[in-house]
Amino acid sequence: LSEEFVREYVFPMFRCNAIYEGEYLLGTAIARPLIAKKLVEVSIQEGADIISHGATGKGNDQIRFEMGAKALNRNIEIIAPWREWNMTSRTDLMNYCLKHQIPMPASKAEDPPFSMDENLLHISYEGGILEDLTESPPEEMWQNVKSLEEASDSGEIISIEFKNGDPIAINGKQFSPAKILRKLNEYGCNHGIGRIDIVESRATGMKSRGCYETPGGTILLKARRAIESLCLSGLAIKTKDSLIPSYASLIYEGLWWSNERKRLQNLIDESSKSVNGFVKIKLYKGNIIHLSKESNNSLYDENKASFEEEGGFSNEDMEKYIKNNILTWSK
Repeated sequence: LSEEFVREYVFPMFRCNAIYEGEYLLGTAIARPLIAKKLVEVSIQEGADIISHGATGKGNDQIRFEMGAKALNRNIEIIAPWREWNMTSRTDLMNYCLKHQIPMPASKAEDPPFSMDENLLHISYEGGILEDLTESPPEEMWQNVKSLEEASDSGEIISIEFKNGDPIAINGKQFSPAKILRKLNEYGCNHGIGRIDIVESRATGMKSRGCYETPGGTILLKARRAIESLCLSGLAIKTKDSLIPSYASLIYEGLWWSNERKRLQNLIDESSKSVNGFVKIKLYKGNIIHLSKESNNSLYDENKASFEEEGGFSNEDMEKYIKNNILTWSK
């Protein structure tokens, strides 16, 4: 499902520059509607009227799976063993596996592991030592992004081409959506880009610490904002930015299939039609540095912007603008 995941979920989400509470790129949340969709589709194929999931009793995913499944099939029944069997910890789950001879990876069979979720966009870590906010994440925990110390000592310049708001090529070579993200992940991993350690507000209101590695997504977000700065008007950018918290919350809270998310998506997709062009960036030791950008839809006018040329925007024009705004805001 990797191509469908990136094309139908990740890229539409990134067209909104969606980011939850200013930090989280929603790598787990955006995978859940696709999983819910496929659960429902397979249940129909198998003639089943019940589906099950293994999400914990305190987390967000039980909400996302069940809200998503019910949105697609209101008659589906759901079994959630973690809640119904009254498990209170991952140790309980591991003991259950041992008792019933259910195989576990050797690395997870001794101590309660981190709760980890990995897909093509990111990997997340929760639980264990991370529940103590005074403790730093152990370096050996991280799997997909090199530390700054281990990152490449040489910077790397890449070019990303966008069409209708989505990336379509890297360094002049076109790739499928999933391959684009894989390539960006490789660049991000090599240059120490995409690690975060945050405390977030779960859908239920409780606070939770999460550590995330989103290398390609972090690069993509920066590059998209760069090309949008050329192709969208100031008002369009402000409008889009005002939608980010609502749009991100809808995804985080399991409401991808809601009419409100679809309504916002239509607005976002319409504005993305003019987001076309090239962005050149330098990647180095956790940094994403803009070098240049160009677009046939660019709204940038060098003559108007220049401090050396009048460029069709006179001092008198500016004086009128200031007076009009003083009159407007002083009422």
